[in-house]
Amino acid sequence: MSRSHPESVTRRRVFYIPGYDPIHPRRYRELYRKEGAAQAAISGYQITLSPGPSQPHYGWQVDAVIDAHDVHADVDVLVWSDIVRDSMRTSIPATYAQMMQTAWTYITTGALRRLMRLRKGPVIAALYPVGMLLLQLALALTLWSVIWRVGAALFGVPGAVLGAGIGAVAFVLLLRWFKSMDGKFFAYYLMHDYAYSAASYGANPLPLEDRMRLFQDSIADAFSADVDEVLVVGHSSGAHLAVSILADLIRAGRVPMGGPALSFLSLGQVVPMVSFLPKAHRLRADLQYLSAREELTWIDVTAPGDGCAFALCDPVAVSGVAPHNKRWPLVFSAQFTKSLSPERWAELRWRFFRLHFQYLCAFDRPLDYDYFQITAGPLTLGARYGDRPPSKSRIDVAVSKYTSVAA
Repeated sequence: MSRSHPESVTRRRVFYIPGYDPIHPRRYRELYRKEGAAQAAISGYQITLSPGPSQPHYGWQVDAVIDAHDVHADVDVLVWSDIVRDSMRTSIPATYAQMMQTAWTYITTGALRRLMRLRKGPVIAALYPVGMLLLQLALALTLWSVIWRVGAALFGVPGAVLGAGIGAVAFVLLLRWFKSMDGKFFAYYLMHDYAYSAASYGANPLPLEDRMRLFQDSIADAFSADVDEVLVVGHSSGAHLAVSILADLIRAGRVPMGGPALSFLSLGQVVPMVSFLPKAHRLRADLQYLSAREELTWIDVTAPGDGCAFALCDPVAVSGVAPHNKRWPLVFSAQFTKSLSPERWAELRWRFFRLHFQYLCAFDRPLDYDYFQITAGPLTLGARYGDRPPSKSRIDVAVSKYTSVAA
């Protein structure tokens, strides 16, 4: 029996699931405030933010007037940044060991080779921390060698011994400096990101599973509120967390008939980085299940200009688990090169990490993707994109070597 979905919205509950990010969620509030104001000025609507009520999650309230309709939205960030920070608390030697293990996992399972058949950008992004960490190690070893050789040349054997000792100190200090500057290099951050899933060959670590159950409870509670739409937004790694959370929610019968519309917006997803690994049975099963459900609308938005996402790759199809009755997701492009002016695109095109967040930002030549109209506008996600065709250039063929959905 099909659910009756509302199409117009006056009140909405939004749950935003970040990717692998150790930063406090206030970053997302400030991004929404700044970019929402910019988009409102460009597109001719009104949008204001106010503090959220006391609740388990960090959030804020949005009041908007769009197309002459008043809309109120309560936005919650489902925080797992503490888990991320814990996973990043490793020593420099442990990070290099992690690098070797992660590379070994992706190469020996064949996942890396198959990922390269999808998009080169995210694979290059995955190889970047390996290259950068090896470069940092090479520079530190070169510094040690130079100091040792200078000592030996000037003072013979005693100088060589002294130079080796001083060089060793310099070696350690340089590696520590590189790590302290990772806010500019992103080598350690990205290495920890890829290693987090690779360490368990695609299975979710237990602390993350526990947190996902709490997220599911929060989303389920929203259906009892006076809202027209419950919208879940999963960005980057948060997209595959949302897939499993929503699959569990529907399996458990926690999406009521005749209740608020359930909508899922996945942005800049990197699902194949996990689903292509051998033990990602749960994620593949959840992708397969969710793709056939009529309880929700699932829209997947990426852009070829985002080198950190698997742009226009249908996450269900490329993972090799598309069922015969597949309905979702609707895959289309945010078209960065068209929805940003040539001047703005020239400014952003080489800022790869910033572009990975462009889905949450303003476009100065907006087309049909507008994050703020989706989260604070008068239409449900299904009504907004019900007639939109998928992008013709999407990739929807099975590529993954591993397609099992049971452990």
